[in-house]
This record gives sequence, structure tokens and C-alpha cells, in this order.
Amino acid sequence: MSESQTDNELGYEQARDQLVEVVRTLEAGGLSLEQSLALWEKGEELARLCERHLEGARERVETALASVEDGDDGQ
Repeated sequence: MSESQTDNELGYEQARDQLVEVVRTLEAGGLSLEQSLALWEKGEELARLCERHLEGARERVETALASVEDGDDGQ
């Protein structure tokens, strides 16, 4: 299983925590250009994964609110 597949299975909190660690490592410096680029790419993947999780949560909230509003119309 590739690293990307593993990242796609991460929950929001796990992905966010890994992203925070990537940023800390990049900010600390001392890495080669190749290491920095690899970490940057991992950070971009994690950020996209977090965004997908947040979008899914946003859709669930909107669906729940629509259901509640539809239920209120009949009363």
C-alpha cells in the first residue's frame, strides 16, 4: 500500500496533526532541498485531505439543516 493510499484513509484529526508536524519540520529548516520538497508535497496532500473531510462535514450539516427545515414546513 502506498503512502498516499494510507493518507487517504486518515481521519480529519490525524491528517491535521500530521500536517501540523510537516509544517513544524519545514519551519525548523535544516533539510535538503529534496527532503523539503517531499515534505511540501506530503503537506499539500494532507491539506487536500483535510479540505475533503471539511467539505463532507459541511454537506452533512447542510443536509441535516435542510431536513429540519423541511420538517418545520409541515407543522
